[in-house]
Amino acid sequence: MNKNSVSRRNLVASAAGIVLARQASAQSTPLTAGDVIARIKKNIGIPWREQTVDNLIAGTADTPVTGIATTMMATLDVMQRAAAAGRNMVITHESTFYSHQDTVDQLKDDATYKFKTEFIAKNKMVSFHFHDHWHGHKPDGIATGMARELGWDKHMDEQNPRLFTLPATTLARLAGEMQSKLKIRTLRVVGDPKLPITRAIASWGYVGQFPATTLLARPDIDVLIVGETREWEAVEYAQDQISAGKKKALILLGHVVSEQSGMKYCAEWLKTFISEVPIEFVPAVEPFWSPGSPLG
Repeated sequence: MNKNSVSRRNLVASAAGIVLARQASAQSTPLTAGDVIARIKKNIGIPWREQTVDNLIAGTADTPVTGIATTMMATLDVMQRAAAAGRNMVITHESTFYSHQDTVDQLKDDATYKFKTEFIAKNKMVSFHFHDHWHGHKPDGIATGMARELGWDKHMDEQNPRLFTLPATTLARLAGEMQSKLKIRTLRVVGDPKLPITRAIASWGYVGQFPATTLLARPDIDVLIVGETREWEAVEYAQDQISAGKKKALILLGHVVSEQSGMKYCAEWLKTFISEVPIEFVPAVEPFWSPGSPLG
């Protein structure tokens, strides 16, 4: 064997050793909450906003991630179930601390706030608010997930993922089907149960006076579907439309259930670029019940 052959073998062995060492180093470096957020920003497909509620709300960016739970709302119940399953990073669409901006200045001495923050700290958890950019994703992540859950993706308008042309039905039948598919305990409806429905538009989550009244006023819309709205705004407007002879309806699903499936879809999306830790959807419990519902 000549010296050149030995040198080449040594060089190959040395290079292989470096690759293996790098792989071992990469495997031993834990994925952190900051790493997950950085990947979300890289893959969301739109520029990250300077002014946004999408921030790390609880915990620190350098926290090692053992698993990820996506949810509609990071209630204490969700945090407890996520922790029990070994998912210490919760990615939530709505707030962790009772306001859209997660402001806690007035909660410092509140017993419930303290209990929740102590639980998060004890279990080395983090909570990331993922609202603005998930709606800004193309297409809107919440709208996509909700349409899929309802089986309405095939009825969706190509230009507007919240507008649907449905097979002819009645308001009562449509509301009943939505309640069944989304497993809603408490659903409210304004309008004639026998009203024919073919065109529906959704405003998932909360909707204010505008655009709610503008959407209801559209002549091509039979029913507006929302999570929640003030009863002296869209609800009163829909009632007045009906009293004026308009063929209109309004369905109120409840905020949590009206966006929940969008965060189920979020878990699927995260799996396309995060593989180091398990990822699962942890649904927030619908807060309301009524007589006749499973809890009623």
